[in-house]
Amino acid sequence: MFRIIYNIAIALYGSGIYLTSFFNKKAGLWIRGRKGLWKHIENIPGDYEELVWFHCASLGEFEQGRPVIEEYKKQNPGTYILISFFSPSGYEIRKNYKQADKVIYLPLDTAGNARRFIDIIKPQKVIFVKYEFWYNYLHELWKKKLPVYLISANFREDQWFFRFYGSSFKKTLGYFTKLFVQNERSRKILAKNGITNVIVAGDTRFDRVAEISRQAGQADGSMKSPDILKEFKKDNSLIIAGSTWPEDEAILITYINESKTGVKWVIAPHEIDEVHIRQITGRLKRSYILYSDLNASGHSNPENYDVLIIDNIGLLSGIYAYGEIAYVGGGFGIGIHNILEPASHGMPVIFGPNFSKFQEAIDLVSLGGGLSIDSYEYFVNKLSSLLDSPAYLANTGKICFNYIQANQGATDIIVHNLLRNKFPQH
Repeated sequence: MFRIIYNIAIALYGSGIYLTSFFNKKAGLWIRGRKGLWKHIENIPGDYEELVWFHCASLGEFEQGRPVIEEYKKQNPGTYILISFFSPSGYEIRKNYKQADKVIYLPLDTAGNARRFIDIIKPQKVIFVKYEFWYNYLHELWKKKLPVYLISANFREDQWFFRFYGSSFKKTLGYFTKLFVQNERSRKILAKNGITNVIVAGDTRFDRVAEISRQAGQADGSMKSPDILKEFKKDNSLIIAGSTWPEDEAILITYINESKTGVKWVIAPHEIDEVHIRQITGRLKRSYILYSDLNASGHSNPENYDVLIIDNIGLLSGIYAYGEIAYVGGGFGIGIHNILEPASHGMPVIFGPNFSKFQEAIDLVSLGGGLSIDSYEYFVNKLSSLLDSPAYLANTGKICFNYIQANQGATDIIVHNLLRNKFPQH
């Protein structure tokens, strides 16, 4: 019964995306990107020594899996690396990723698609990143006795497959050869539910953000003009607001409009469509410039502006290298975005109140490097404390930096276990 209901739901989901694609840009990319997909998949050569398939839902999961991909390829240069994405926001940005032999969209999770896809690619290993539990793919891999792993997983007791209505889907966790989880809490939750093939490895995001910070703002070359940030900042303090939503921007823009000079701002909104950018610029009373205009025109005086708005994707991780304080958005909505990137640069991080599902935020608030706010007044108080006390600013930044350093190493644990047997079996 569960499989019937699941397959009906998947069919309805696919139909819903198709109908939505006529007026939704992201859904349109999802549909258009899958045209001719099977021909693309069938062109995968069959003369490789080993094919390892990595699946990531979107860009965030890719960045989480990236250290494992690159270390695995480094130790096994003959391996054919196949990466699949479910979301356009991951595929469109990383479709030309050089460490992969092929990057594709994942066909919709129907039973027929799963059988056909796995029969074509014939993977020796499969790695799903963090939160991907496509039933038909996992069931087909399990039936074929192919080793499949989940990495950087994080489990909570309130997740739906641990509730009474998710008990049928919980069996998919048993299809994994090994689950690499972020923490001991996740291991205990899984053990309580009868899942014991678990290794506490940590979170590979720590390895990734540490590597980015070592690249001093260039972030694998995506930051084409780092000198622009230096020229824009000059000798001023720089606050970087990343992945912001309208609720965040209401607080930030009010403060920017009312604040004293001597502080520069970078705003990198989560959504960079033209309407949203206009909403931001329409409310600013301080001088501003868009990154696209600045970069395209080779503007010679970026220091003349108070606010730089990033209207491009893929730049934020490199930009953090130039700031003293970070604000990370999403905390007034369903949850905060990536706070590890700014923390890796030794910056205190401010964010909204909805962070209970993010262990790194809980940790940093407890340690004193993360500062949670729930109102404009509280934001002013926290930010003023940092700006008015160099010692406090330096100490909170050091807490964040040390936290990143102390939590690295998940990649080595995972890759070591993946390589323990060249072609492991269940």
